[in-house]
Amino acid sequence: MKNNIRVERAIKNITQADLADLIGVSRQTINTIESNRYVPSTILALKIARVFEKPVEEIFTLDDED
Repeated sequence: MKNNIRVERAIKNITQADLADLIGVSRQTINTIESNRYVPSTILALKIARVFEKPVEEIFTLDDED
């Protein structure tokens, strides 16, 4: 699964640490999600989408392999 969290953070001008604080996880968790090393839970994906005020489908997309 791919994501555009880095782009969305840049648009809102927030850091990984800021996003982590807003959704209650560590900055390292945000880093691993952004770098596609970790697929977030549904709840975490929904929280991230809520911060960016966008549907989950605009933040996360499936790869062809998924």
